[in-house]
Amino acid sequence: MTPTIQLGANQYGKAETRVVRVNRSGGAHEITDLNVSTALSGDLTDTHVTGDNAKVLPTDTQKNTVFAFAKEHGIGEIEEFGLHLARHFVDSQEPIHRSRITIEQYFWDRIGVGGTPAPHSFQRSGVETRTATVTYDGTTSWVVSGLRDLVVLNSTDSEFWGYPRDRYTTLPETHERILATAVNAEWRHVAAEGDWGKSYAEVRRHLVEAFAQTHSLSLQQTLYAMGSRVLDNRPEIAEVRLSLPNKHHFLVDLSPFGLTNDDEVYFAADRPYGLIEGNVLRDDSPEPGLAWG
Repeated sequence: MTPTIQLGANQYGKAETRVVRVNRSGGAHEITDLNVSTALSGDLTDTHVTGDNAKVLPTDTQKNTVFAFAKEHGIGEIEEFGLHLARHFVDSQEPIHRSRITIEQYFWDRIGVGGTPAPHSFQRSGVETRTATVTYDGTTSWVVSGLRDLVVLNSTDSEFWGYPRDRYTTLPETHERILATAVNAEWRHVAAEGDWGKSYAEVRRHLVEAFAQTHSLSLQQTLYAMGSRVLDNRPEIAEVRLSLPNKHHFLVDLSPFGLTNDDEVYFAADRPYGLIEGNVLRDDSPEPGLAWG
């Protein structure tokens, strides 16, 4: 029997539309700097099979919509901006049944001049990138907030020992080490509404404080402590997903130079690195639906 060929899951959109909005309404300007990606799916079999584009909203139109919405609706919190876009594409285009909007936000700090923040001069912040992913299927909206590349380090209160050893194990056990990582986190909201800005600030605070206050026996333990602290303190969050690269710091052998190294001088290795990942969620959390794709 000849196998039947059919189209599987598919989506299309405009990736990485860079939009910067300057709010000039006050004496001190405000900058919102985003990278927005759109992805639409629905009744699009014809365009794949026959090339009929009657149901295909051009990706260029999607890009233009991002710019127009930045002007017409403002941006505000990125979750709210994502909801406006996601609902627009599904509600205005009958063949489109689902939209997913992914947003990255880059932060800028005011340049200080003589100790005073300049009203219209900025420098790119070295902190994390804020993220949001909004999905809408014509009836239900899902919101996942997050952050990337938030680099944190504990100079003590970290150990790693008691692991299995085999003929290939050379790593010595330690009761004193540097623990560093670049936090990549996403958290699913219980509902597609809320005080997005406050929620983000509080989740970020709990992640960082849990990292700082956990005497770590493994990065896995720290991951669970971070996720648990968020869920214990923020009822609007149903689930936290964390990806933590272990930014290894190795003591440098200074004995060839006649020097001792009392946990002071380290080599910061960029690769290879351990990658610790996991989800922490409430046992009564609502089903994720399409939140994670």
